[in-house]
Amino acid sequence: MKQTNAKNTGNLSLPTTQQLKEELHREQYKSRYRGALRGTVWTLVVVAAAAILCATFFLSVLKIQGTSMEPVFQKGEMVLALKTADFKSGDIIAFYYNNQVLLKRAIGAPGDWIDIDEEGTVYVNGEKLDEPYILEKSRGDGDVEFPFQVPDGRWFVLGDHRSTSSDSRSSIIGTVSGEQIVGKVILRFWPLSALSFISRS
Repeated sequence: MKQTNAKNTGNLSLPTTQQLKEELHREQYKSRYRGALRGTVWTLVVVAAAAILCATFFLSVLKIQGTSMEPVFQKGEMVLALKTADFKSGDIIAFYYNNQVLLKRAIGAPGDWIDIDEEGTVYVNGEKLDEPYILEKSRGDGDVEFPFQVPDGRWFVLGDHRSTSSDSRSSIIGTVSGEQIVGKVILRFWPLSALSFISRS
């Protein structure tokens, strides 16, 4: 038995220096690969978490459903709304109404006097409003009497497609409170061919 063990041991061959180097290189490659993979996965997790937090606390993704904001927005387009209370007259805002989100243009701030003449020309505090974003004027068929003073803490809003939009000209929708506001629309991102930042004019 002892002779057999000695014989078997004598047949074992030790790895060469080149084989040791190759094996070491493979192990180092595996280690670097695993490290890179862990780093990539960690980066993706952080980016996804940041995107979710951003969407939850700072941005809202909205899809245009109707025609009340034509020609600026078309049905089916998608936009981003920044969750902020820092907006001005002329900005397009998103707000909750009757379990849905509407997009309209902020026209009058709290305390402003709004007037709309028979031709549909809008006046804010006695000054004619320059509205290059609308295609045609319309007074609409709302039941609000003008001139109208915007109550404290609320905004007077109008759709750009004045002949079809339901907005603050009607007491059904009325003026918009700060609690209703989702945010200010800042970007159209879909379709990609229409990608653009949104301005007041």
